[in-house]
Amino acid sequence: MINLRYAALGLDRAMSAALEPWRLPLAVHDPGKVLLDLAIAVAIGGDCLADIGQVRSMPAVFGPVASDPTVSRLIDRLALDVDRAERAIDAARAQTRRVVWDLAGADAPDHGIGPKQPLAVDTDATLLTAHSEKELAAPTYRRGFGFHPLCVFVDHGPQGTGEPLTVLLRKGNAGANTAADRIAVVVDALRRQLPSDPSGGFGREVLIRTDGPVAPMNSCSGSPIRACRTRWVSGCVRAPPRRSTRSRNRHGPRPMTVTVDSGTGRGSLN
Repeated sequence: MINLRYAALGLDRAMSAALEPWRLPLAVHDPGKVLLDLAIAVAIGGDCLADIGQVRSMPAVFGPVASDPTVSRLIDRLALDVDRAERAIDAARAQTRRVVWDLAGADAPDHGIGPKQPLAVDTDATLLTAHSEKELAAPTYRRGFGFHPLCVFVDHGPQGTGEPLTVLLRKGNAGANTAADRIAVVVDALRRQLPSDPSGGFGREVLIRTDGPVAPMNSCSGSPIRACRTRWVSGCVRAPPRRSTRSRNRHGPRPMTVTVDSGTGRGSLN
């Protein structure tokens, strides 16, 4: 069960400690457990706060679960200082991720990585449908309505799946290849979620893969990306042009690689 796993790994204790400042003096329900119960509700198919009722209906499995008004009031308190709340939650997640990767040993995604075998981090945008008017919901390029979040995953290799690091919630009409958004979400993942070495840096090479143009990414000077010798690789290759279209390159653009130098922070296009 999900709750047994996060309890064994210490995520519940990390979340409780991180969100202690938001706990009211006479509160019965711990803010960390409330958010974890919400995460379980989403994992079993929920898509709104009220779906935590599915978790509440099984007290023998999940224990006491907060009521809908209690959940709403907690979300309101966290929303008063979103940046601080996000940093606290991210710190708890990163702490638990380090524990998991240490326990995984040779199966951890960062085991044995280096210049020849970098840690692969993927970025991609996706569409989420909204069935009613919501904050940031807007028409999408596929004639839908909802959101266009940008996600960052750690690749676990051919035998595994992607491990989510960071998700940037964006309007439905946000661009899929907006360089500023891609840089921001990657920097957030490197700074807050990617386990670093005890010296405070990454000290290992990281390969960031994206399906969009990578040429603008050399503007990341001054960010944590400089400390990890990050390479950006674009896997976006357009289809060959039609016969009636005049083009200097009839085979479409080749995949590009941008290498960011750790000393200068400047990128070079290969």
